[in-house]
Amino acid sequence: MAAAATASYAEPDASAIPWPTKPVRIIVPVAPGGSADKLTRTLADRLGTLWGQSVVVENVPGASGTIGAAKAAKAAPDGHTLLQQGEGMTLNGLLFAKLPYDSQKSFAPIIKAVVNPQVLVVNPSTGLHTLDQYIAQARAKPQSISLALPGNGGIAHVAHEILSQRTGARVNYIPYSGGGPATLDVLGGHADATLITLAAVTEYVRAGKLRALAVTTPYRSEALPDVPTVAEAGVPGFAVESWQGYFAPAGTPRQVIEKINSDMRAVLQAPDVRAQLEKLGFKVAGGTSRDLAQSLRAERPFYAKTINAAGLMQQ
Repeated sequence: MAAAATASYAEPDASAIPWPTKPVRIIVPVAPGGSADKLTRTLADRLGTLWGQSVVVENVPGASGTIGAAKAAKAAPDGHTLLQQGEGMTLNGLLFAKLPYDSQKSFAPIIKAVVNPQVLVVNPSTGLHTLDQYIAQARAKPQSISLALPGNGGIAHVAHEILSQRTGARVNYIPYSGGGPATLDVLGGHADATLITLAAVTEYVRAGKLRALAVTTPYRSEALPDVPTVAEAGVPGFAVESWQGYFAPAGTPRQVIEKINSDMRAVLQAPDVRAQLEKLGFKVAGGTSRDLAQSLRAERPFYAKTINAAGLMQQ
């Protein structure tokens, strides 16, 4: 009986299936240049070699990532169209009363590829050097700081709302179609600051073009070890760790899901790929497709509480 029970929970033999049989498309639902784009393009070349097929990265920005997600949801469930997503999979289901897909039923989780901090950065011309100074100005002069958001209602928006609820800091949110455009406007002085995935701005911080005030995780990033955490910088208990992963349309065969998961884990653990991602500020995660599904269920009540308190729900 024990042997039979064990066999019933065994993973399918993914190596035996005839997949892929044509090029694979990975939809990135934000504009080029941000962390999601950098991550996916880093993986795409290696996956293409492994699969013997081209892997095409398609940026489909707009509407907080829901346009790209809707396009992926309508694709054939054969594993040849994938979706890059992170907390947006949970957040958009909480933020929008109506979506062109079901955030909990339209996709099959594949893998949580990386975890990473969000980092609060400012243009050096603002004269802000610490998180204390940032919070003090945002409290004394509400809306005086313009904060470029990589997406309206995304993880950066929600993380900053948690900060606002804890400190009373009020800023002027300016939403963009992705981290790339948001970063460019802060670099150009058209916005004062952005809260963004660290991997999108590490090179600019190292070059002195942006000043990092704090990271949102409970640990410092090895990529920028001198930058304090929000908790260290004066907001005890603050902790938001974001992540990025991959999904397939619901109905994609289980064997295909497991093969993609296995191959992505292999690429993520390749020493050169891992080193490249860590230099940007990512931490390789990995795990099974079921691990990602469990993570999605766990994070939903946490973000629902913040969204409800901030009144961010949209019609």
